[in-house]
Amino acid sequence: MASGKTLTSAKAEKSALASSKADKPRRKTLARSKYNKAEIKAIFERFREADPEPKGELDHVNEFTLLVAVVLSAQATDAGVNKATRHLFQIADTPEKMVALGEDRIREEIRTIGLYKNKAKNTFLLSQQLIEKHGGKVPQTREELEALPGVGRKTANVVLNIAFGQPTIAVDTHLFRIGNRLGLAPGKTPLDVELKLERIIPKEYMRHAHHWLILHGRYVCKARTPECSRCIISDLCKSPENKVGLAGKKPPQA
Repeated sequence: MASGKTLTSAKAEKSALASSKADKPRRKTLARSKYNKAEIKAIFERFREADPEPKGELDHVNEFTLLVAVVLSAQATDAGVNKATRHLFQIADTPEKMVALGEDRIREEIRTIGLYKNKAKNTFLLSQQLIEKHGGKVPQTREELEALPGVGRKTANVVLNIAFGQPTIAVDTHLFRIGNRLGLAPGKTPLDVELKLERIIPKEYMRHAHHWLILHGRYVCKARTPECSRCIISDLCKSPENKVGLAGKKPPQA
């Protein structure tokens, strides 16, 4: 009887181990960038020369209001969020003030932006959690930020980068498009693009990299009509949509 139990236990353990291995995500092989190291360095050096200290376009007065603004910016324009938060941040620039304001009042303040009901609820709840779990301070780790209501990986990366100077890559729709259109960091998901950019961007450019790429996608390499004629990296760009082209251009050598 004892040996039977041992055999059964061994089989169960083996089965559990096999199941555990099956549950582990396979390591994905990310698509290669179309650019060599010298070309990537040249691209980001151009961006740095044109705009040494790029800034995010969401208005805020401290780490807390930045966090709220980024949460509110999902599926909304920065300009629309700035309009909605202009008065809100005057009367509630701390988690304590936001909680005191109440969900109903928050909802009224931000009703001009999309999904405002759910966003008001998340703003109220994340303010509560900041008070209860973080002493009213915005945490400085991705894990802690993502545990807050309404905060995903992109939002956490934006806050870590802008508020705390961490070299994170926040992949929004513009950056996702740029990564794939240019072949700089091709990927099927925002996380694919983020991980590829982290691997290929030289350290000296990481702090501002996502700002440069987002602003480039927003104002130059637009979704429908990329303005290649005014693009500062058009001679380096390997996108099939490049209207200027690479004819006669000798790419930097690695």
